[in-house]
Amino acid sequence: MENFKSTFGTLDNERGTYYFTTTQSGLIVGLLSIGNLIGSLAAGPLADRVGRRIPTWLACLSYAVGAVVQISAQRHWYQIALGRGIGGIGVGGLSVLAPLASSESSPTNVRGLIVSCYQMSITLGICLASLINLGTEQIDSTASWRVVIGLDFLWVLLLTVGLIFVPESPKYAFRNGKPEQAKSIMATLLGVDQNHPGVVQELKEMEANLKAEQSQESAAPWWEAFRSREVRRRTLLATGILSFQQLTGANFFFYYGTTVFDSTGIKNSYITQAILGVVNVVCTVPGLYFAQKYSRRLCLVLGALWMAFFFIIYSTVGQFALDRQDPQRTPGAGAALIAFTALFIAGFASTWGPLSWGEAALVCPARCRATSASTATAVYWMWSFLLAYFTPAITARIDYLYGYVFSACCLAMSLMAHLTLIESQGRTLEEIDTLYRERYGKVNSGL
Repeated sequence: MENFKSTFGTLDNERGTYYFTTTQSGLIVGLLSIGNLIGSLAAGPLADRVGRRIPTWLACLSYAVGAVVQISAQRHWYQIALGRGIGGIGVGGLSVLAPLASSESSPTNVRGLIVSCYQMSITLGICLASLINLGTEQIDSTASWRVVIGLDFLWVLLLTVGLIFVPESPKYAFRNGKPEQAKSIMATLLGVDQNHPGVVQELKEMEANLKAEQSQESAAPWWEAFRSREVRRRTLLATGILSFQQLTGANFFFYYGTTVFDSTGIKNSYITQAILGVVNVVCTVPGLYFAQKYSRRLCLVLGALWMAFFFIIYSTVGQFALDRQDPQRTPGAGAALIAFTALFIAGFASTWGPLSWGEAALVCPARCRATSASTATAVYWMWSFLLAYFTPAITARIDYLYGYVFSACCLAMSLMAHLTLIESQGRTLEEIDTLYRERYGKVNSGL
């Protein structure tokens, strides 16, 4: 978007064009992740104290304020960065609260599908953003970027209104001494009578699980995610899952895809970014099916190996076959980069994209799930910031060799998923919590 560059960028006096310095582009992209980190850290303790709905409304408010700060910017690029940081607080809070509330409110038989829909929403957002950017890039006025930012208010409105019809988490209600409210919420969500056998059975499991925890430790304060040996191990595992989702390298394409493919000689890289967005959405659909029908642990292992393989090929072609000085001299290499990127995204979108959020939430202990999840999510956003901020500088030095780093991370991910995760397919939250407590609560089982 040339108007955005001329409004907030730096003038190159020799060429007569505007550009963003490495620091500017890194901060504009990266401050969103700083806000995400702050929001995710705040959301967990708040959700454990007042429930899931109120923090979600506060997150929507923060996101709206961030949009106001951005859309009102005149000439200063740091106002855009600041607005993204404020909006990021809301996004960070929602990244904890949405998977958490979904996992706690979903019936066992469709929980994987429902929680994975969180990632589907993310991919739809990325795709819509790519298409909107493609449609507005030629507008020669501030509307080319103000329209894009202004659409943020639509999503805030939809979520805020939708929350009116969403009940509190039944797990939260039960753990806070409101079993009758929990029974009523569960019956409403399942569309059955409060005395339905399924509702009664799940309440019994929740009660048994709560008594088992209370026999071991007292009620968990907010800092228990760092104090208890078992909770610390499980929080570290959840943190590892979400950290590795960042270290797949997927966001390298989504953050900098336009710049990456511009270097291949493609005239309109916004088109390529829109195509990748569509690929991301389409391939998330089988991910929803995998989450519902197959071993989630196996899907994570195979998905990581798939991504490692195609990132190695992508990096090798980019580094050794592409003419980086004049990409148009090697059109075959440029086309191959796009093809292997699409194959990589297909693997990410159908495995680690939709599955990692749900698995991370399930790993977290029930007695302090929100706090544990917020810790893991905060580290996720820390990685997002580090990658967004340092990627321009790293790629400027080592170009496509950067992909080998992500390939190594993908190989490590497959090993971690195979060795540490417990299969969650077809199990209730209480069953999963018990299995992880038995494995990681042992004194001789690690950290």
